[in-house]
Amino acid sequence: MPSTKFFQSIRKIIGAGVNYKEILLLTNSPKPDAPVIFFKPTSTLLDAESPSPTIRVPRVFGGRINFEAELGVIIGRRAANVSPEQAMSYVSGYCLALDMTGMDFILNARPKGLPWCLGKGFDTSTPVSRFISREELPDPNDVRVWCDVNGVRKQDDTTAELIFPIADLIAYTSRFMTLEENDLLLTGTPAGAGPVRAGDVIECGLGTDLVRMRCTVADEEC
Repeated sequence: MPSTKFFQSIRKIIGAGVNYKEILLLTNSPKPDAPVIFFKPTSTLLDAESPSPTIRVPRVFGGRINFEAELGVIIGRRAANVSPEQAMSYVSGYCLALDMTGMDFILNARPKGLPWCLGKGFDTSTPVSRFISREELPDPNDVRVWCDVNGVRKQDDTTAELIFPIADLIAYTSRFMTLEENDLLLTGTPAGAGPVRAGDVIECGLGTDLVRMRCTVADEEC
């Protein structure tokens, strides 16, 4: 699928939080009973294939946001109440994505039981790569996800370490809402996510050279 067509076709963005095993080990946290699911509006999308893609930091976040590199899964057809055994047949392809996050906002909201949407929903907070076909990525359940900031490796893990694999995420989410063609499911980020500020450069990728993207961080425009 052409990059521009793929980018313009995304319908809704569904994210999975805290979905890598190493994060549980580092935080001494128990395995969650079910995936942590959240929404991002399509206004957050940033075409990382465009010239000089720039992530804008909202002033309300005090000039700091967190980077989170992820494997994105593209839904290929309507899915409602599907089983884990059926789930992968609903996938049309994949992409690389960044889930940029106003972490200070979320850390304040979480203990109060408040929603995350304002910390996840700002413009340019979801850069996405080109479309990756199923043939290009025959085993999405064991693909390396990595991220560098200013040339320093910050994240490096494999989707084999997901707490809830792709099929489980699709099946679980489809019990609560209908997944539609061209929905984007973000599968979670490895350990190592951290803050970036204006002037930082984020480079991330899948595999050794399957796909990569490079984004610059800048302050919100007035």
